[in-house]
Amino acid sequence: MNHIIKVAVIGGTGKSGKYLVQELLAQQLPIKLLLRDPAKFKTIHPLVEVIPGNVTDYKAVHNLIDGCQAVISTLGLGIPASEPTIFSQSTTHVIQAMKACNVHRYVVTTGLNVDTPFDNKTGKTAQATDWMKNTYPVSTADKQLEYELLSTSTIDWTLVRLPMIEQTAGRYPVAVSVTDCPGAAIGAGSLAHFLIDQLFAKEYIKKSPFIANG
Repeated sequence: MNHIIKVAVIGGTGKSGKYLVQELLAQQLPIKLLLRDPAKFKTIHPLVEVIPGNVTDYKAVHNLIDGCQAVISTLGLGIPASEPTIFSQSTTHVIQAMKACNVHRYVVTTGLNVDTPFDNKTGKTAQATDWMKNTYPVSTADKQLEYELLSTSTIDWTLVRLPMIEQTAGRYPVAVSVTDCPGAAIGAGSLAHFLIDQLFAKEYIKKSPFIANG
């Protein structure tokens, strides 16, 4: 059974992040949310603490993580869009702050276009990876850098690689692979459950699983 921990959340108002926040609260897990614009966050809940700031500011990230036992990031480019190097900046600051605050568990999402030495990408996964590299070379390279930063760090990280995210709240079976994406989409509710489960599981520590609807 999951024990109660406080979770630092990055990207909690995004398309998948809002489902993550709802599920964390449904599981009675206290959270700290880093928000660029706190005025846009309308939820008032005794288990929610809002930290104003941006992942590009190390002090804000440190304030977010201080007092927590784990970090989950569903960071996207956002609206208005952040710089395409936001992913490596965020993870650099998260790793540094986690070390300073003696926090060990970091679960973060990324695209299926990130490569690892363990991959055997085929079909649509390989095609989508090539398309992203050609169409969005800067952000794709930055997400690859994020993986390199994690793989050389000492923290207990899991980098979850995602296909298209469907805006559905239910919890359904999830297929997982560390070599190739097992499907074309993942429901946001199922993703939220998977991310929270990883806070307490060890199977994918220091690994980059692909997940999709089962």
